[in-house]
Amino acid sequence: MSGDQILVFGVLGGAIALFVIDRIRMDLVALMALLTLMVTGVLTVPEALAGFSDPVVLMIAALFVVGEGLFRTGVASSIGQLPLRLGGDNPRVILAVIMLLVAVLSAFMSSTGTVAVMLPVVVGIAARLRISPSKLLLPLSIASLLGGMLTLIGTPPNLIVANALEAHGETPFSFFAFTPFGLVMLVVGMIFMLTVGMRLLPSHAPVAPEDDAMSVREIEDAWQLQDRVRRARVPETSDLVGRRLDHADLRTRFDVSVLDIQRAETDTPRRPTRSSGDRPDSTRPDSVFASGDTLWLDGDDRAIEQLVDTHGLTLLEEDTERDRLPRNVGLVEVILPPRSNLLGRTLRSARFRDRFRVNVAAVRRLGSPIEGPLPDVRLRFGDTLLVEGPWKAIEALREERNDLVVAAAPRELEQALRPTARAPLAIALLCAMLVVLTAGWLPAVTTILLAALLMVLSGCVQVGQIYRSVNWISIVLIAAILPMATALDKSGGMALIIDGFTDTIGTLGPLAVLIGLFLLTSIFSQVISNTATAVLVAPIAIGMAESIGISPYPLLMTVAIAASTAFATPIASPVNTLVLGPGAYRFNDFLRIGLPLQGLLLIATILTVPLLLPF
Repeated sequence: MSGDQILVFGVLGGAIALFVIDRIRMDLVALMALLTLMVTGVLTVPEALAGFSDPVVLMIAALFVVGEGLFRTGVASSIGQLPLRLGGDNPRVILAVIMLLVAVLSAFMSSTGTVAVMLPVVVGIAARLRISPSKLLLPLSIASLLGGMLTLIGTPPNLIVANALEAHGETPFSFFAFTPFGLVMLVVGMIFMLTVGMRLLPSHAPVAPEDDAMSVREIEDAWQLQDRVRRARVPETSDLVGRRLDHADLRTRFDVSVLDIQRAETDTPRRPTRSSGDRPDSTRPDSVFASGDTLWLDGDDRAIEQLVDTHGLTLLEEDTERDRLPRNVGLVEVILPPRSNLLGRTLRSARFRDRFRVNVAAVRRLGSPIEGPLPDVRLRFGDTLLVEGPWKAIEALREERNDLVVAAAPRELEQALRPTARAPLAIALLCAMLVVLTAGWLPAVTTILLAALLMVLSGCVQVGQIYRSVNWISIVLIAAILPMATALDKSGGMALIIDGFTDTIGTLGPLAVLIGLFLLTSIFSQVISNTATAVLVAPIAIGMAESIGISPYPLLMTVAIAASTAFATPIASPVNTLVLGPGAYRFNDFLRIGLPLQGLLLIATILTVPLLLPF
């Protein structure tokens, strides 16, 4: 071997060793390897940085944004509620539904994103069934990996092998070229998990408790707010008609807060839902009262009756079935820390409402409620304030660090902030992307980038969420490891690997090569990223096909399938790592489930790939 070959193999071996040891983040390891190849002159600067402009990297980054749109609009979580509705109390049926739903989601979202969305849902299902979460979470990660085999965008290895074909001058795999193979693997995986797998699953984790976060109704009960919120109608004869909310000054004059104004022409009799987190704030200071408006008022009975009498309002009958608060208004408890600038000041002097856009409904000191007009209460360290206001304002309170600390947010908060009204739009954008990808009207990278941009412009993903939605570790890892294939080819190391592979396995025929590539890829995927594995093995598969004179398509399809069989170790895939803690799994649990499943998928690959993609 030449000096460059020794260096490249040394860098590759060192990177794999560091991946396995897992003491340094994978993206940093990939960058270290890349810089080593640059500094030693094996790769030129353009060659080393080519991965950062590779279409695969851009497509994967854009797909994270598309997936975030499905998550933020509630599409993914809505689908996640189906298992209990379809499965009832039958754990086997529920597990089948979970695996099927997760596989479908993973076909169009990243596997990591899918598991992140579904993990709390599945833990909640386990709590309702009173079974250990470890009975459901490992099948969850396996289903996400199997689902990634279904489409071109289901998992990065699929994009990588398609891109490898295109770079080699071949027609790349189409969007649904993976679907027949993925369906076979999914069926095999589900049958295994619903039969043998269920008996092999451990019960290490304790039975999950029900969600202990309080609901808005429970917070109201705990603070005894049941009788504080009343509704009043603004008749045509009221002197409030045509006046602005801030000019009416109801809070100062009557110690009554206007929680919501429901316009007669749009909101009666239907109330807004707690999912309408993007609803405009109806209680802005410049809001104008109109005839027929329904006001949600917070205050004691005497203050509300005085306001009603003064301005000629009509107090509405109590409805015990309705929510005590308008649905676009939330509650949260906040505590004043020792360095708060609010200490020693009153709510009025601190202009609390103007600053935070929330009302203080009650104050407790040392566990006891404070009586009297709240605007004049002088705040002290440790005071607990119950505040009410629009969900977005409550979310903004969680960003505060100095003046107040959110102590107990209601469980409705996350759902309320999702722009679920845009869910149909998110689904339409996803379907349009799939149609264009399938028809091939635009290059894949253009289509996916356009879909991501439209997710942002349409409001399905907020601008501030774009960069947080991308898994930058994966992006940098792929971009930094892609030039490794260039280094192997440039140094002659690729030819050396292919010659050695051909001399040992190639003489046994194409089927033996297919089996060898499956085993090589599958083994690598247990210890390093399946994305990095696909990057490294795809060029070897193309070289092997050329060397023995067969089509590269069956070999690359095998690489894609094998790269997604990362079941046997907790470090094989981020989805395995995600379920490791909540399921209290041990290393051997992954081996016990993963190894037999990999063997079954190897057999399924041998039977299906040569049949549908002849050598």
